[in-house]
Amino acid sequence: MTLGLRSGQVAAAAGVNQQTLRYYERRGLVAEPDRTLGGHRLCPAQTVTILRVIKTAQRLGFTLDEIADLLDAATHRHGRRRDPGLHVRAQGKLAEVERKIADLTVIRDTLRQAVAAGCDDLITCAENPCCPLPFTELAQGDTIAEV
Repeated sequence: MTLGLRSGQVAAAAGVNQQTLRYYERRGLVAEPDRTLGGHRLCPAQTVTILRVIKTAQRLGFTLDEIADLLDAATHRHGRRRDPGLHVRAQGKLAEVERKIADLTVIRDTLRQAVAAGCDDLITCAENPCCPLPFTELAQGDTIAEV
């Protein structure tokens, strides 16, 4: 009877490599596995779920530090929790993603305008008042020497 899965089995089932599994162990995201008398590393089956949760959270933009906090909060869900849980953190991450989308939308629109304007040379474009790129503008009447 096996008390767990070998690290290679866990890594394969979760879609990560063994180096990633060991890195997460060092970071404290995944518990250090027990060892057999023969020295084989045996992980609980739940480690596969934890690894999948980590990878999903990363795809959603959470950092490993944020994921560590979320995992810690999840393991203490039956006790009092001082740290905000997933709901609060997801709201914050959503706001961060929406700000990034807004910034990227401005960049995309400006680049589309630059392509449509035929900008081919940054220096020439910067000196052209019709250039859509957001070069720092001189105040009305300023000359380069005054700036």
